[in-house]
Amino acid sequence: MLRIEGLTAGYGAATVLRDLTLSAAPGRITCLMGRNGAGKTTTLKAIMGLVRPQAGRIQLDDTVISDLSPHRVPAQGIGYVPQGRRLFGELSVAQNLRVGLMTRGSGAEVQEEVLDLFPRLRERMGQRADTLSGGEQQMLATARALCLRPRLLLLDEPTEGLQPSMIEAIRQVILTLRDRGAAVLLVEQRIDAVLAMADHVHLIENGRNLEDFDAAQLTRAPDRLRRHLGV
Repeated sequence: MLRIEGLTAGYGAATVLRDLTLSAAPGRITCLMGRNGAGKTTTLKAIMGLVRPQAGRIQLDDTVISDLSPHRVPAQGIGYVPQGRRLFGELSVAQNLRVGLMTRGSGAEVQEEVLDLFPRLRERMGQRADTLSGGEQQMLATARALCLRPRLLLLDEPTEGLQPSMIEAIRQVILTLRDRGAAVLLVEQRIDAVLAMADHVHLIENGRNLEDFDAAQLTRAPDRLRRHLGV
């Protein structure tokens, strides 16, 4: 279980998150939604230790990960797929995957499990990452995170700019991870994508908690979501 309690954080003198509290449970997809600038990406960066809390704490099971140095956070079993993918463009697909495997000392069997989820990458192992299509790059970024065998998977706008077939492929992998018991925290703007897979939705505004919806409420909530997310 991921628990964020009373998190206040930002960049220098600019406070972005204000007393934020949320959780993400194993075997569930939790979506974090809000307008641009609400603090969604900052929340994921704070979990990864890339933004240090000014107050509050972040805990994964019994470990207070907000006390850890950023390089120690992934070793706790936290996979992160940032917005924009952040691949090593000059490295091959295989080399990018190896970076993920090294993080927790995973072996060839883990790579095979990941490639079973993304068979298209198996055909491109020797290809440079920056020559892949946008959808293939998103697959590779996700696959690299899965090489950690994550207990918690963080995804920041994974369907942004992708064609429908790629969106569906990414969605199926996220659902598979959930069914295997991982906790998934997903930042997503597309209401249709959220309705298709979310178990719980946290809405934030100006870095503060605004409203929560569980899966049973979501089918009745699209208009409320649009009201909070519209310009």
